[in-house]
Amino acid sequence: MFPITGTTSLILAVVFGFAFGWLLHRGGVANYNTIVRQFLFKDFTVLKVMLTAIIVGGIGVFVLVQMGYAKFHIKPADLLAITLGSGLFGIGMVLYGYCPGTALAAIGAGSVHALVGAFGMILGGILYALSFDWVSQAILPVWAMGKVQLPELLGVGAPVIFAALGLFAITFFVILERRSAKAR
Repeated sequence: MFPITGTTSLILAVVFGFAFGWLLHRGGVANYNTIVRQFLFKDFTVLKVMLTAIIVGGIGVFVLVQMGYAKFHIKPADLLAITLGSGLFGIGMVLYGYCPGTALAAIGAGSVHALVGAFGMILGGILYALSFDWVSQAILPVWAMGKVQLPELLGVGAPVIFAALGLFAITFFVILERRSAKAR
């Protein structure tokens, strides 16, 4: 196993970042209207792409870890912070019409409103950094579970979780497609 470091890692980061943005754009999830229609429950493209990415990426990381090419770096499960952060993220995504990844892809495709909104993301990051001392004392300790992973929390192996998630995704996608076909 050869570690990838230095200039090679930077070049690969740019290549994979470009590929990720291109795939987001080609998948239609860097389109403001696609994201808004997701929140209106009229277009499930974003959900399909993200659920597929979670499953494929999760399996890929799991395999890389099992083969010794990667290591897990588990972050603490601070559930109050995660709940509040995901709520803020969701509100921001509804108002902005993009998540950070799709915003950068939209900016790369020439979207001016995505560029303007990106300054809001930067401002939010700065405000979070400035308030982190308070957040770390008042929010992070509440409902903190420590460094835990789903397999140990649920008492089942990661392959079982991936199989269940994959079965759920396939079933859900089939239901969405049938519903979409009936609506036409």
